[in-house]
Amino acid sequence: MRRTRGLTALSFLLPLLAWCLVSYVPFIWHPLVEVKHKGSVSYFTTGMLVEKEAFDAENAKARAAGTSLAVGSRENPIYLPAPHEVAVAMYTAFKTPPRLPSEPWLHESLWQSIQVIFWGFTLSSLLGVPLAILCGTFNVLSRLTEPFIEFFRYLPAPAFGALAVAVLGIYDAPKIAIIFIGTFFQQVLVVANTTRKLEIPLIEAAQTLGASKRQLVWRVVVPGVIVDLYTDMRVLLGWAWTYLIVAELVGTTSGITYFINQQARYRNYDNVYAAIMLIGLIGLGSDVVLEQLGKVLFPWRSKRGGRVPALRSRVRGLLRMRRTADPRLVA
Repeated sequence: MRRTRGLTALSFLLPLLAWCLVSYVPFIWHPLVEVKHKGSVSYFTTGMLVEKEAFDAENAKARAAGTSLAVGSRENPIYLPAPHEVAVAMYTAFKTPPRLPSEPWLHESLWQSIQVIFWGFTLSSLLGVPLAILCGTFNVLSRLTEPFIEFFRYLPAPAFGALAVAVLGIYDAPKIAIIFIGTFFQQVLVVANTTRKLEIPLIEAAQTLGASKRQLVWRVVVPGVIVDLYTDMRVLLGWAWTYLIVAELVGTTSGITYFINQQARYRNYDNVYAAIMLIGLIGLGSDVVLEQLGKVLFPWRSKRGGRVPALRSRVRGLLRMRRTADPRLVA
């Protein structure tokens, strides 16, 4: 357990270490110079960022002419803020009001994005999961629907942006539609494939005992795949987040995408990085919560072979029902 936690922490610390090295160690990658004192160089101003080669060339001219030299410090480009600057921005962005009264606060932008993700993924799941389970259970339905779904999943969801705006308007509805399109077809194929991994003898045993198609689905298939299905949904939720930025550009730009675009326009790149980090933290946080919830909902999944005994008990339940209907059957 300690080793696992240590490796988990290291997976975050290594990229952070690389970022710190690039940001704080001047000789690794600091291609610009921030002017502290312009000296005799007429076009330099305090705080100006210039390329190191240009800075050295101007100082060489000043040295040859016997005039005062410019003074500066090595810096990274403005679009690569240091980790401490991004950390400060993650805090101050929630307290700093937007420049214009019509612009949303950061927390308002985040909440709007979360709602788009929630409705897009919920609608996709309500339709996609039942269809996928049925496709994974019955070959006829699978052959009828999956070839088209295989074709459609290669179509990029953003390509439907203009059509979604024309049909659904310019506000949140087309954004939800993009999330839906981006996850629904993938969802059907992934969950159907998970359903097909269920042990065939269990299905055959239930059919032999006289289970109807409805009983087969609800009492054998769904309990048999519920744990793996839950894991699939966690992964697919991450896919939904990857479509967020593109979806929010459809129609009226809104949500966290609007905030990122505005901060980039104002050249507040520390706020841009902070918003991107917040998306990752929200996504990771929700996945951790879902993982812990899964341990509560499915306490047997950590036990080796825990799923099969549970299914066998359900098959035995079907057998008892069959005996009640036909007393001639014996154990």
